[in-house]
Amino acid sequence: MINKKVNTVQEALEGIENGMTLMLGGFGLCGIPENSIAELVKKGTVDLTCISNNAGVDNFGLGLLLQKKQIKKMISSYVGENAEFERQMLSGELEVELTPQGTLAEKCRAAQAGIPAFFTPAGCGTEVAEGKEVREFNGKMHLMELAYKADFAIVKAWKGDEAGNLIFKGSARNFNGCMAGAAKITIAEVEELVSAGTLDPNQIHMPGIMVQRIFKGAQFEKRIEQRTTRKRN
Repeated sequence: MINKKVNTVQEALEGIENGMTLMLGGFGLCGIPENSIAELVKKGTVDLTCISNNAGVDNFGLGLLLQKKQIKKMISSYVGENAEFERQMLSGELEVELTPQGTLAEKCRAAQAGIPAFFTPAGCGTEVAEGKEVREFNGKMHLMELAYKADFAIVKAWKGDEAGNLIFKGSARNFNGCMAGAAKITIAEVEELVSAGTLDPNQIHMPGIMVQRIFKGAQFEKRIEQRTTRKRN
């Protein structure tokens, strides 16, 4: 069995260069690859195209890369929590491609499965349809969407083994699952890294064949994006 383990985040991110396209998993601030994002900030890698459901918040997640103006283009679905993102988009400093959430997930999954394109009704009749092929199926118009092409996919899992098998937890399954294996190289950072053969095969969400590098994250802050509480009586 091939050992995919690397010892540090620096080793895991080797080969990421200026101008590359990266997929980054997670849902809001849940299940994002915190260690990898922090290391990209330290590396100072610029002109990145980032494919992610959201753009983090002002001082966490992808917001850290936006603060340093390391992202050239953002391909996202939900971006409403980041004031710096809004400022850069409105000023023309940042190129933005907004995509329906289900379409974004399927464009990742299509890349993962080796499917070059697919048709979806989402976005027909809107700005999303501009410049895209439109075809009728069963009396309903559909857009042709192309699968994403990315250099690296960086995902975060709750638990993984040295062969790259991954188990996600809760909402962290959103986008991490469809991004693993959807790029030329997939990097997984995990909270717990165990020996190959330790995980129950029936519990594995992503087989190791989809992962090229895996490492144990040093720490995870796991911020809450919006804390809502009720007043005590």
